[in-house]
Amino acid sequence: MPISHYGVLKGKVTDSMKGNEDSPHYQVLVEDDQGTKYRIAINIKSQSYPSEVLYFVSDDFNSGNITLLPGIPSGFTEINDNRSGLALDYIRGNLFDPKKMIPLPADTPGPDNDLNDKINYYIEKAKNEKAVIYAYGDKWGPEPDKPDQYFNFLPGNGIHDIHMNQGNVGKWEKDNGTWQDGGVLIYFEESQKWIGIFLAFQSQSWCTDDQGNATRPVSECNYLNAGKSKK
Repeated sequence: MPISHYGVLKGKVTDSMKGNEDSPHYQVLVEDDQGTKYRIAINIKSQSYPSEVLYFVSDDFNSGNITLLPGIPSGFTEINDNRSGLALDYIRGNLFDPKKMIPLPADTPGPDNDLNDKINYYIEKAKNEKAVIYAYGDKWGPEPDKPDQYFNFLPGNGIHDIHMNQGNVGKWEKDNGTWQDGGVLIYFEESQKWIGIFLAFQSQSWCTDDQGNATRPVSECNYLNAGKSKK
């Protein structure tokens, strides 16, 4: 069964918070044009072995999807059959070369050597330059009686599953689906450049069927040989 409320959140970054052992997510506070606040929760560590999350960033991203994004309203846009052209699929969409993904630890001593550091660089740049951020994933909220646990706004509201959402096995298999992958795109108006940030778990298979379920084990079809077979 696919994730419940797949879509894309459009807004401006106003704050952020690095993840840690107790909370292995990089948190981003985003506000839309109407003043509604959302939290983006980005996984920086996998619950499955290996724990290092796969990461790739394109500093000059180009895809058919981005021609549609400036035209969507600020805030959350649900992606369904009527808006399928907005959807992301790491395997079918030819967004990037999976072999360029690298596994990174969540947080380790030293500069620019972990997922916290890599994501923080682009989020801070987006905040300082007032860039537009587009976060793809699964929406939760609004929760009228529950303030956000990190940024304390009310109602609690946000988006998670900002990573590949297919090829899962075991208890996460229920989230599998095609054309429902997560990710972060950032548009910098001054340079007219798009940044694409893509994440996946090493426990996910890159060979999936039309329902997004793994057709071959990850040992035979990981990100390094993703292009060899999709079935």
